[in-house]
Amino acid sequence: MEQVSRLLSHFAFFSFEIPFFQLESGKRRQLIRDWLNALRQVSQVELYQVYPAQVGADFMLWTSLEANDPTTPGRFFASFARAGNSLRSFVVPRQVYWGLTRPSQYTKTRSSQEIDPFAPHRKPYLVIYPFVKTTEWYLMSREARQGMMNEHIRIGKQYPQIEQLLLYSSGLQDQEFIVVYETEDLSLFSELVQELRGSEARRYTLRDTPLYTVMHHPEEEILSLWAW
Repeated sequence: MEQVSRLLSHFAFFSFEIPFFQLESGKRRQLIRDWLNALRQVSQVELYQVYPAQVGADFMLWTSLEANDPTTPGRFFASFARAGNSLRSFVVPRQVYWGLTRPSQYTKTRSSQEIDPFAPHRKPYLVIYPFVKTTEWYLMSREARQGMMNEHIRIGKQYPQIEQLLLYSSGLQDQEFIVVYETEDLSLFSELVQELRGSEARRYTLRDTPLYTVMHHPEEEILSLWAW
């Protein structure tokens, strides 16, 4: 059997403090560049805009790396903390979601709609949220759950333009899963969510908030938002 590589994906949301904007523009830009370069020594990093789609954070960093070695999460967290030391006077962390990939128990084949964190190009929108199932879901038979998930998968396949990444975080954070969608069309994504909420499996959703919608831009373009 082919061994499937396990990935760790980490989504960290930050806000700028007033002292950051009191710096000269070039200094602001260089601080962020240096941070990204330090992180890229150990992992894949993407920078996303959060505000004004939502309040509470200005930007998000999405970092991904292979995590087949049990020591990888600890080493990554240490590297992430060190890389941000130079910005602690200017940037405040607001939220963190992270989890690990694993093969799905509901389908034997890898979906063609699965997000590749290491793809050379990103779609313009990413939607990230935590997900918790009810106790009743886990007490049902596997066959009953499989039937509902088949419906869920069928609906998702009707939207081939929308890709998904499912991360497992049971026992690691407050939620059980991190659900991530990547799309070029937020209106179409909203239609998908509306249809999924009419499926039988929705009865067994305990929580799927807070949700974040973030925007991807070419790096120089997004840096110019905060270092004009």
